[in-house]
Amino acid sequence: MYVSMRNRPASPADGHGGRVATTVLLLGVVSMLTDVSSEMVAAVLPLYLTAQVGLGYLAYGFVDGLYQGVSAVVRIAGGYAGDRGGRPKRIAAIGYGVSALSRIALLPAHGFAAVTAVITADRLGKGLRTAPRDALIAGASDPATLGRAFGVHRTLDTVGAVLGPLAAFALLMVVPGSYGSVFVTSFAFGVVGFTVLVLFVPDLRIGGEARIRLRRVVQEVGRARLRRPLAATALLGVLTVGDGFLYLAVQQRDDLAARFFPLLYVGTNVAYLALALPLGRLADRIGRARVLVGGHLALVAAYVAAGGPFGGIAATVAVLLLLGTFYAATDGVLAALVSRLVSAEARGSGIAAAQTVVSLTRFAAAIGFGGLWTLIGRADALLLVAALLAAALPVAWWLLRPAEATA
Repeated sequence: MYVSMRNRPASPADGHGGRVATTVLLLGVVSMLTDVSSEMVAAVLPLYLTAQVGLGYLAYGFVDGLYQGVSAVVRIAGGYAGDRGGRPKRIAAIGYGVSALSRIALLPAHGFAAVTAVITADRLGKGLRTAPRDALIAGASDPATLGRAFGVHRTLDTVGAVLGPLAAFALLMVVPGSYGSVFVTSFAFGVVGFTVLVLFVPDLRIGGEARIRLRRVVQEVGRARLRRPLAATALLGVLTVGDGFLYLAVQQRDDLAARFFPLLYVGTNVAYLALALPLGRLADRIGRARVLVGGHLALVAAYVAAGGPFGGIAATVAVLLLLGTFYAATDGVLAALVSRLVSAEARGSGIAAAQTVVSLTRFAAAIGFGGLWTLIGRADALLLVAALLAAALPVAWWLLRPAEATA
């Protein structure tokens, strides 16, 4: 199914006039199915690696860092390839396909090296697909409602993120300790998502000549209006602890049974699902930078709730709600902010630049926090990072304010 965007006037079906484009909805369905697949694995991975494979916290921090950051290796390449060819769907399809195949590859992977290789392949696939997919969303949407478009996409994406851990929980309840059944079911959902993308998502053609586009990418990524948001993103990213560490902290503090571990992901994703669209609309009204900084303030509170002296159900629910708020206020909002700072021809590469910074800094954060946990313990490590992130927020706001005015 091929649709050309070149020299074609915008229509309401494309999402202009305040409506969300059909392309955005279809990509949301693809992401929903893919997230069922990926979140099934993510929901069992921390316990699988620490309890079954036997990794220590520093080693787990390295693997979690790969899960967070290895996609940075190809994010710029994926964004530029989609821009250069003018067919971002085709690049996204390769990424979705690689990630789907990695699910079934987890079955024979039992050692540290094998698991690391499979996770690396999965994350490379994610890195390759993300910027072209977001460029498709931005290209099919009205610039005035980008926050809403990304919010709708992230909402559908998060439906899958809720269903994935629930499916993993159900499988582990029926067959305790059967991680293989989780991996096989995850692979099936990944294949269905890939099929929907290939058969039903329009192959939008975006942009002009490749050499002009490359020059604009180099020029615009180097301009001050994008450098400051990237610097703020780096500052905040290096102080963002991976979800797995927060869930392991809660599980250890409250002595939570292993079979209930996937439900922690469900709680976060339900909060994200409820807030993604409202916060996307709020970002369109009051400014995306404000919502982005506010989301990191919620993350500070989540660290305090996970590392503080109080345990029990109330503290755990607070961690999950605050973490979901953080993602709802930052994920699509960052892409929407950056997409308004570059031209249409360089949009995919601009988004990829921001995502690359997020991935690289979170890779460093995961390794650093794994070592910090090993040295000073769970609670002290979380409270220290909370203090550092709180101190960094005014600096991040100062960096982001000019970008907000430009956008």
